[in-house]
Amino acid sequence: MDLIIPTDQGLYCPPGDFHIDPHRPVERAVITHGHADHARSGSKRYWGAAPGLGLMRERIGYGAGIVPLAYGQPVEFGATRVSLHPAGHVLGSAQVRIEHQGEVWVVSGDYKRDADPTCAPFEVVPCDVFITEATFGLPVYRWQEPAEIAQEIFDWWQECKANGVCAILHCYALGKAQRILAELMRHTDETVYLHGAMTKLVKLYRDAGVAMLPTDAVGNQPKFFDWKGRLLLAPPGAGGTPWMRRFKPFSAAFASGWMRVRGSRRRQAYDRGFALSDHADWPSLLRTIQETGAKRVLAMHGNTEALVQWCHEQGIAASALEARDEPQHDEAAIADSEAGSES
Repeated sequence: MDLIIPTDQGLYCPPGDFHIDPHRPVERAVITHGHADHARSGSKRYWGAAPGLGLMRERIGYGAGIVPLAYGQPVEFGATRVSLHPAGHVLGSAQVRIEHQGEVWVVSGDYKRDADPTCAPFEVVPCDVFITEATFGLPVYRWQEPAEIAQEIFDWWQECKANGVCAILHCYALGKAQRILAELMRHTDETVYLHGAMTKLVKLYRDAGVAMLPTDAVGNQPKFFDWKGRLLLAPPGAGGTPWMRRFKPFSAAFASGWMRVRGSRRRQAYDRGFALSDHADWPSLLRTIQETGAKRVLAMHGNTEALVQWCHEQGIAASALEARDEPQHDEAAIADSEAGSES
């Protein structure tokens, strides 16, 4: 019997009687990280990695029954032994290791292998079966070094400053905004201004001890504040809204793995695109599968077909695994869920 099966509530472990990132309320929910498409309210009890406790409380509710687990700390669910291990995606993100009768399964959640100063680095967890995300599961998706992207973002900001325009960088409110603020510390100590949807999440990262550039909310500035040369971070959902008018003239950019494909930038009418992602690129997906030593791979979310084909070529049993009635899962969906409105 498989240790993990898709159900109407999401991924379910029958011998442990728990769900992973359920999209409907359940009795026991193990949460991989705090993005809205993984951490949902309504379940009776939750388990998640301790570094992400603040984010889980913010997302699920401060009155929810959340049990924080240290990375590597085992817990017994029925006949299974479960532990959480760093996924390198965002603060507190985790892979779920499940051991049952000598067999080990690992559910990756969302993950990346690139360096990120805002969260614990990915840990390779040896396993028999690896359930991996495949958001960017195509060979075209290959990331530059994060330091190179940070330099490009800083240079664009300085160009905007020299041209007397405001630099508005659209990025996801949880994970990407904080990573940019941390990466830019190598270039400046200047204050960055935040859309209201980002302020609380940035504070939660600061409360967790993550070092970032100083920030202030857009809404705290006086009516005739001079925005020329300033850097603003805003969720993608703010683009094209009346909120943007006060910053004219401005240059708009987007930081996302989707910017690796030029057509994405053109379709979304950004002046610049920076391919900075919190998901694994194609080489990282392949390397991770090999390093786990898994004899079977189940791919979820995004471009699963190419990844499954590659596994077959390597002699690894593989197939796509999608939870039934699963909501859309991609970076654009995450952006929509986090856009919010300025407070």
